[in-house]
Amino acid sequence: MSDEKPFNAAPIKPLITFEDIEKLDIRVGLIERVEDVPKSDKLVRMTVNFGDHTRQIMVGMKKERENPREVEGRQALFVVNLAPRKMMGEISEGMIFDIGFADGVTPVLAVPEKPVPNGTRAG
Repeated sequence: MSDEKPFNAAPIKPLITFEDIEKLDIRVGLIERVEDVPKSDKLVRMTVNFGDHTRQIMVGMKKERENPREVEGRQALFVVNLAPRKMMGEISEGMIFDIGFADGVTPVLAVPEKPVPNGTRAG
């Protein structure tokens, strides 16, 4: 028997249209580098390769992983069409698409089941 508390799934959000989904641009990117953000107890700066360009994406990962650099060299999903946002004096050019955070579960990366070209779109 596990010491974990039972998981209660959140209610399903209101219905959306296919057009709403089409607005999201979710792509596979290779996490090339993970660096500490000074003066932040949560944020790391990721350099992510999307094939034809790289981006800096700020991720609140410090408290979720003992060693955030363990994800370097891995592909993951990222939302790439969010407006740039300033976080702790740094510009974030997207958002990692992880699993678990919204439910209070220690987040894990949303990853392709096998390698695909960087920049490949989800959906």
